[in-house]
Amino acid sequence: MKDLIKVKIKKVKSSGAKEILIPRYATPGAAGADLYACLDQDLVIEPGERKAVPTGIAIELPDNNVVALVFARSGLSSQKGLALSNGVGVIDSDYRGEIKVLMVNLGQEKVVIQNGDRIAQLLFMNVYQALFTEVEELSATFRGEGGFGSTGKQ
Repeated sequence: MKDLIKVKIKKVKSSGAKEILIPRYATPGAAGADLYACLDQDLVIEPGERKAVPTGIAIELPDNNVVALVFARSGLSSQKGLALSNGVGVIDSDYRGEIKVLMVNLGQEKVVIQNGDRIAQLLFMNVYQALFTEVEELSATFRGEGGFGSTGKQ
């Protein structure tokens, strides 16, 4: 059985949407819970355009050791060219506002988002804060300072 955490959800009325859907896992093996658009009218995202899509929910994470992360849905990315304009959305443990999904249309055609559409997925992870220590040198490794592509293709 997977470890479970309790996450409080509050429905917020940022729009005139008739129904606000709370996140759900599509399958028992799903890592992310689907986030749904909360709209009072269809939202059009033109090619190259960025929009913040409201979800109608705010959350309270159980403690400071948990972060909620918003990821793109692969189907929207592959079929319609929708991606998250910020790569991954980070919802800190002390944020209590509405979750909005920052989307960008990387496709060639406009995309219409309707109320209740699945627009992203929400994952929860442990958080570690670092105690930064400045040093003169870092320990040596085989890779060293080799950057992008330095380990080859295969």
